[in-house]
Amino acid sequence: MLDLERRELTRGSEEVPIAPRVFDLLAYLVQNRERVVSKDDLLDAVWGGRIVSESTLTSHINAVRKAIGDSGEAQHLIRTVPRKGFRFVGAVTEAQSQSDPSKIGSRMLDESPRPALSLPNKPSIAVLPFQNLSGDPEQAYFAEGVVEDIITALSRLRWLFVIARNSSFTYQSRSVDVRQIGRELGVGYLLEGSVRKAAGRIRITGQLIDARTGAHLWADRFEGTLDDIFELQDQIATNVVGAIAPQVELAEIERAKRKPTGSLDAYDCYLRGLAHVHQGSRESLDEALPLFHRSIDLDPAFAAAHAMAAWCYFWRRVNGWSIDRQQETADGARLARLAVELGRDDAVALTRAGHALAHLAGELDIGIALLDRAIFLNPNLASAWFLGGFLRTWRGEPENAIEYFERAMRLSPVDPELYRMQAGIAMAHLFAGRFDAASAWAEEAYTKLPSFLMTIAIVAASRALTGRLQEAQRAADQLQAFDPALRISNIRDWLPISRPQDHSVFAEGLRKAGLPER
Repeated sequence: MLDLERRELTRGSEEVPIAPRVFDLLAYLVQNRERVVSKDDLLDAVWGGRIVSESTLTSHINAVRKAIGDSGEAQHLIRTVPRKGFRFVGAVTEAQSQSDPSKIGSRMLDESPRPALSLPNKPSIAVLPFQNLSGDPEQAYFAEGVVEDIITALSRLRWLFVIARNSSFTYQSRSVDVRQIGRELGVGYLLEGSVRKAAGRIRITGQLIDARTGAHLWADRFEGTLDDIFELQDQIATNVVGAIAPQVELAEIERAKRKPTGSLDAYDCYLRGLAHVHQGSRESLDEALPLFHRSIDLDPAFAAAHAMAAWCYFWRRVNGWSIDRQQETADGARLARLAVELGRDDAVALTRAGHALAHLAGELDIGIALLDRAIFLNPNLASAWFLGGFLRTWRGEPENAIEYFERAMRLSPVDPELYRMQAGIAMAHLFAGRFDAASAWAEEAYTKLPSFLMTIAIVAASRALTGRLQEAQRAADQLQAFDPALRISNIRDWLPISRPQDHSVFAEGLRKAGLPER
C-alpha cells in the first residue's frame, strides 16, 4: 500500500522505511504506469530538473525495487525499457485520495505545500517562533530561547504530543495560514506570540489557536522584570496546558515547571551559544563553545551548559575539526560527566551528555542508558530519539535504531537537521546489508549538509559495496580532503562501532572506495 497523504509504504502489516526521494520516485512511476517514463521525466519530476548522474538514478531505482519486493533481475513490478526509460507494470488498485497527483514531483520544493500528516491519538501542539519586538535584531536569540523553554516545559507532559523546535522554526519569517501549518506538522493546536525586551523589563504575549479551524482559543499577556522570566514562561506553559486539557490536575502542570538555572547572565550566554550551535558550521561552533564555558563560569551548577559544551567537543571530533584532539576529548568527557551529575532530571542535559560520553569516552552502554532516561523524562524530545538511534546503531541494533530515527522524524517532520536522522538511517541500513537503501538515504542527507563527514563516508562505502567504484572514489577523495588523518585503521577511534561485522562492512566499503589502510 502506497499512502500518498501520509507518505507511507507498507507491505502486509509492516511499514517499509523509505527515503523521501525514493518515495517520490515510486509514486511518480505508479501514477504514470500507463506509459514509459524517461530519465528526463524522472529528473524533472523528482529532482526538479537538476543534473543527476546515471548511477544516482540507478541506485534510486534499485532502492524502489527493493522497497516493493522487486529486483533488477526479476522486474516483476518495475520494468526497464532499454534506451527508453522505466515503467511500473504491476497491477494497481487506486483508492480515493485528496492528494493532487501533479504535486508528487514538486512536493519537495519549498514553494509547494507539504503533505498533510494525520493527527496523533492524543492532544498535539506546535509552538511557533515568537516575534522579536525589541527593535534590536541581536535580541532575536532571546525570543528563540523563550520559545525553546516553553517547548521543553510542554514536552515533559507525557500525554501531550509536542513538535520539536527545529520543525516549528521553519515557519520563522514566513506568512503561512495556521490551518496549513497544522496540516503540515500534524497538530491540533498552535501557540504563537511575541517577546518585547527593553530597559530591564519583558513582556510576553501568547495565543492558542485551533489549527483545524483557525479559531483563537486563548490569549494572554505577561509582564515583569527580567528576574521573573522563568515564572512568566511557566505561566504561559500552565495556561496553554490548561486550555487544551482542563481536566488534567494541577500536579501534572507543576511537573512542567523546570528552571534550568537561576542565573540570568548564565542563561543569556547559554541562549547565545544555542543560537550558534543550531547553525551547524565550524565557524558557528567556534563561537558557541566560549559562550557555554562563560555560562558555566557564571553558574557552575547549570547542567545544560555543561552538556552543550561537551556536545561541541563531540561535534568537532566527529567532523575532524578538533585542534588538540586528545585534550578536547578529555575536556568533553569531563564536561559530559558533570552534566549528568548536575542534571539527573534534565532530559536535554542527559541527551547531549550521554551521546557525548559514548563518543568521547567509549561508554556506549552508559550513553544508551542516559538517553533512555531522557526519553522517560521527555518522551517528545526528538534529539533523544535520533541520538538514541545512533547509539543503537553503534551497538549493532540496526532495525531497532531505524525505529528510533523514524520516531524522531515524526516528532520533528520538517526539521532543518533532518540530515542527521537520514544519515543515521543510512548507517543502520549499511550495517543491515541493505547497501542500495544506505546509499539513497546517505545521498539525501548529503544534499542538505555536504560537510557532514560521516555522511560522506557512508556515501563512499555504500557506493563501493554496490559496485559504483568510480563514484565511491570521488566520495573517498572528498572524505580525505575534510579529514586527512582518517584511515581504515582508525575508524573505531572515530566512531564507536562495537560489532566486528559492522566494522568489517564499513571498513570493506571504504577500502574499496580507496581510503588508505594506514
